[in-house]
Amino acid sequence: MDRYWLPRSELWRGREIKWGVWGEGPPVVLLHGTPWSSVLWQRTARRLAASYRVYAWDMPGYGQSSKDPRYAVDLGVQSQAFADLLELWRLEQPHVIAHDIGGAVGLRTRLLGERTFASLCLVDVVALRPWGSPFFRLVQQHSEVFEQLPAAIHRGALEAYIRGASHAGLSEEELAALAAPWLEETSGQSAFYRQIAQADERFTAEIEGDLGRIDEPVHIIWGQEDTWIPPDRATRLQDAIPGSTLRLVPDAGHLIQLDAPEVLDAELERWLAEVKQRARRSAR
Repeated sequence: MDRYWLPRSELWRGREIKWGVWGEGPPVVLLHGTPWSSVLWQRTARRLAASYRVYAWDMPGYGQSSKDPRYAVDLGVQSQAFADLLELWRLEQPHVIAHDIGGAVGLRTRLLGERTFASLCLVDVVALRPWGSPFFRLVQQHSEVFEQLPAAIHRGALEAYIRGASHAGLSEEELAALAAPWLEETSGQSAFYRQIAQADERFTAEIEGDLGRIDEPVHIIWGQEDTWIPPDRATRLQDAIPGSTLRLVPDAGHLIQLDAPEVLDAELERWLAEVKQRARRSAR
C-alpha cells in the first residue's frame, strides 16, 4: 500500500486536497471513510481502471490532504468539497462507491446538493443513527485531552483502534499504511482527534428522512462481521432506499477492502456491469 499514490492536488478554500485519476471509460469516484484515506481503495482503483476512469481523493484533514487545524473537517465540509471536485472534474453523473463516512458524504451531496449519480454503491457506510463506537464518543467528549497524549500512548491507542475494524486481521504493512497519516509529527495526532470531535450525527439526521427520494440504482455491500457498524444498519438502509439491493459478505469486518478484497472487487465489477446493462435496456 503506497500512501503517496495520489499525484495531483487542488487548492480548495485555503487547504490542499490530494487526488488522482486512472484509466478510461465511464467515471467512477471512490469515497473513503474515517480514520482512513483513499489508500484503502488503492487495489480497487487499479482493478477498476481497466474498464473505467477512476477518481480517488483524500478528504481535507485526512491522508495526504491538508490537516491545517484552522479549518473544519466535519461531514458538511466534506460534502462541499466533494461537490466542488465533481465540478472541477466535470463529472455530471458518475458512479459513486463510498465507504464509512464517505457514504454520508455521497448521500448528502446527492440529497442536499441535488446532484445525480449514474449509480451509488454503499460499502459499510455511516448513514443511519446511531453511529460511533464507545471510543469514538469518549474522544468527542475529551478531544483536547487526547490531543495531548504522549506520542507512544497515542500510537498504541490508534493502532488498537484501527486493528479493531478488521475481522481477518491486518498485516504490519497494512496497519502502518493506515496509521501513518495520524502519526505525522506536526499535525497527525491532533488531526486524528479533531476529526472525531467534529463528527456529529446531525449530519446524517438531516438526510435520513430523504433517503426515499433516491431513484438511482443503489447497491449496498456489508461485511457480515462488521462490529463498527453492524449489519442491521445494512438492512435498515435497504428498507429506506427504494429498489436498493444488498450483499452481505461473510468473514469480513468493517475493513472489507482488506478482509475480503477479491470478493469486494468482483462484486463491484458485477454491480457496475449490471448498471451498464440496465442503462442500455432503458435507452432502447
